Amino acid sequence: MRILVLFFFLVTHLVVSQNKVSINGSIVDQESNLPLESATVYFTKVSDSTVVDYTISNSKGNFSFNLVSINYPVELKISYAGYKEFKKKIPSLTSNLDLGILKLSENVAALNEVVVKSEAPPIRIKTDTLEFNASSFKVAPDANVEKLLKQLPGVEIDEEGKITVNGKEVNNILVNGKPFFGKDGKIATQNLPAEIINKVQVTDTKTKKEELTGKNASSDEKTINLTIDEDKNKGLFGRVNAGYGTNDRYESSLLINYFKGPQKISVLASSNNINSTGFSMDEIFDNMGGGRNRNVWISGNGTFQVNGMRFGSDKGITQSSMIGLNYADEWFNKKIDPNLNYYFSNSETNNKNRTERINLLNDGNTLTKSNSNSNTLSNGHNLGFQFEIKIDSTTTLFFNPNLQTAHSKNRYDSYRTTEDSQNTLLNDNVSNEFTTSDMVNFKNNLYLVRKLKRKGRSISANFDVNNKESNDEASIYNKTTFYQSGNTDDERNQFVKDLDRNNEYQFGLEYNEPITDSLSLGISGTYGINKSVRDKMTRDFNSAIGDYDLINDPLTSNIVSNKQTVSPRVELQLNKKNLRGFFSFGPDVVNYYNKSNYRTQETVLNSNHMLPYMRANLRYSFAKSKSIYFNADYKVNLPTANQLLPFEDLSNPLNTITGNPDLKPNENYSFYMNFNNFDFATRSGMFIWSGGDYNKYQVVSSTTYDNDFKATTTFQNIDESYSGYLGISFSRQFKKEKRTFRYRVSMTSDFNFDKGLTNAVLYEARGINLRPRASLSWSIEDLITIEPSYTYINNRTSYKNYIIDEAQNFRHNAKLEITSYWPKNFLIGSDFGYNYNSNIANGFQKDFYLWNLSLGYNFYNDRFLAKVKMYDVLNQNVSATRTISPTAITDEENTVLKQYVMFSLTYKLTKFAGKEKKSNRFWMH
Repeated sequence: MRILVLFFFLVTHLVVSQNKVSINGSIVDQESNLPLESATVYFTKVSDSTVVDYTISNSKGNFSFNLVSINYPVELKISYAGYKEFKKKIPSLTSNLDLGILKLSENVAALNEVVVKSEAPPIRIKTDTLEFNASSFKVAPDANVEKLLKQLPGVEIDEEGKITVNGKEVNNILVNGKPFFGKDGKIATQNLPAEIINKVQVTDTKTKKEELTGKNASSDEKTINLTIDEDKNKGLFGRVNAGYGTNDRYESSLLINYFKGPQKISVLASSNNINSTGFSMDEIFDNMGGGRNRNVWISGNGTFQVNGMRFGSDKGITQSSMIGLNYADEWFNKKIDPNLNYYFSNSETNNKNRTERINLLNDGNTLTKSNSNSNTLSNGHNLGFQFEIKIDSTTTLFFNPNLQTAHSKNRYDSYRTTEDSQNTLLNDNVSNEFTTSDMVNFKNNLYLVRKLKRKGRSISANFDVNNKESNDEASIYNKTTFYQSGNTDDERNQFVKDLDRNNEYQFGLEYNEPITDSLSLGISGTYGINKSVRDKMTRDFNSAIGDYDLINDPLTSNIVSNKQTVSPRVELQLNKKNLRGFFSFGPDVVNYYNKSNYRTQETVLNSNHMLPYMRANLRYSFAKSKSIYFNADYKVNLPTANQLLPFEDLSNPLNTITGNPDLKPNENYSFYMNFNNFDFATRSGMFIWSGGDYNKYQVVSSTTYDNDFKATTTFQNIDESYSGYLGISFSRQFKKEKRTFRYRVSMTSDFNFDKGLTNAVLYEARGINLRPRASLSWSIEDLITIEPSYTYINNRTSYKNYIIDEAQNFRHNAKLEITSYWPKNFLIGSDFGYNYNSNIANGFQKDFYLWNLSLGYNFYNDRFLAKVKMYDVLNQNVSATRTISPTAITDEENTVLKQYVMFSLTYKLTKFAGKEKKSNRFWMH
């Protein structure tokens, strides 16, 4: 290994020592002589048009290259939106060259876009779109779209799988402008091969109403649209993977795509018992988690989601299976755009949990210890449609019904004790529960938009529906023993039926009128109904007949909540070249009706409110990739029915909860701002972000404990609380010939100020979390990639009116990921991680190493890939965490996957009807 590393550095040194030449120039408008910022400047080989190198002009129109000497003919090309392409052939680049001032002439026929028929530039920066030419960025032959995204300047994918472009978060990913298994996009980025992508287009994320009316985006998030190469947009392609290993661990997945122009049909299926969705399709580790794949969809505790569908329980080891179908097309001469998604999921999760929680009090803390076993079986169906119908050139109808059903069975057994600071036992609890749950959820959003004659003038209507019903049935045996106060022990053998029904309807109208070319006025109104019903019926076990037929009145209740809201709004939108703004305000006129039936007593609370609302944001662009954004919201939230209605909830034998009808609404002030500056010429970027919430009259729990640590809880308003966050990151990429080096450093911080009431004493908790992080990536194309990273996390919380003044812990997280593509046809991967958690309680492991290895071999014209993978080589994986909150310090340990070895085989299917496209992947010399 040492010899191999020494060889790589020797090669690198020899390459760096080659002769370098510097090329400089400046780009201006031919008529005005004004500089042109963000023009794409690039060199191609005359012989085959291969891209040699590229850069972007700065705000003064200047550009520069620093290249290894080139002794063959190249062509300088300059591309800029709305201008004719500039070309100049150069026999060779063997000495420094000053190109002087280069003038571009306006392309009157295409003011909004540059069209290059021969070959596209690596990057285009248009008015509202950042576009990357995928063929200009080299990735491995079997790489997926996520690997391609990581090569694009300004695109980052962090350790939690979040994608950002120039610091802005991506929350929507489309394929040819349409969802691919949902807008979530993870299936697209993890499964579509990079080789079929033509363009990667980045735009501002718009709501459907903003998209249909042509309004500017009101958010600062981004959408990525992946366009399919024309030659690859007609054919059949996909992958099939299967693997089996020690301890009966297995994985299998399938994704088959049939594309024919606008028609796209995709089928996916998977099954595994290694805590994975089965669709990561990583070229090195397939679906194995714990290393580079851990953060794609899977949380550290074993649960994961795809487009809102949840797999497994919160913790433990999950066996899951899934089948999905995606269909997209264009009907009736592109007048109707249909999109269909269907999923079926099935999972089983087993977990053993051990928890120690220090309960913070003002007169002496208590310690609760618990052990539990759980088993959860679940399955679900999710069917979604999306139709966009162009009724005529000015009128569009859009609707997207969605139906989701779920059924689950959960068995939970636990034993818990609580003792005081003198180790005196206060209470213990034994619980055995078996619960079956059924859920049905129907949603639909309907928009009808008509654009009127004047540009920017439109009228629209929307009707939104959300109907959800959950039905739980539980058999519960629960025994609580009290040791100090003389309270009667609580033993329950019960059958509980709990029905929750929530229906939401909203109808809205909106009219938009342009005042000037850059200022528009919007007037809208919505009427909404939100009605919820909760019926809870508890029956005690009758030993005489062996059945649950004795109604338990104290544990039986009915709650009805009905909220009717009228929301008129006035909206102003500013749209100038470098300045965009949005301001919306208006009241929410609310009738709030709540009713409870408990022990034959009916309680009704009916109130009327006029609640103010305001939202404003502003974005100023200093340059094409340098801007500042600010958003502020003010809204008022009403307490929930459970917080208001003054009846006793006795379902928890250790905590009796009663509502407070005198609660005030909570006033919430929130803000968010960011500053981003990305320099495409140096491939470096800085991003600063900050946000927070300030709450007035926030609703908090007020809890008192007796001598057995049995709680009685109600709710109170407190005068203020707040939370916030602040972060800064900087990244840079260096690329020469086949070598690429990237680094990224960041610092993020969260802080909060909370208040509450414990034993009638007001406590205060001030918390701060600091997370510095550094990551590096060094690679030699088609040879090796080395990616180390380190994160330090420090949590500190100070308290007032508790017996302790402060709690603190810190964590170290270090990773080293190595991928080798040498020798030819071999794939070698190593993911090594170290985790350390300080101040965790005795009996919990503070640190562990997690090391995964993979060896793969491509054969049969790269159609097959055989792998041997080993998870947790050192057999040290654990799940031990410490959480510090305003009321408790909790240490927790759960079941995790342990060491296994797996053999897998992957088959790649590729059958395109188009001609093979000439490769133009990014290459430098």
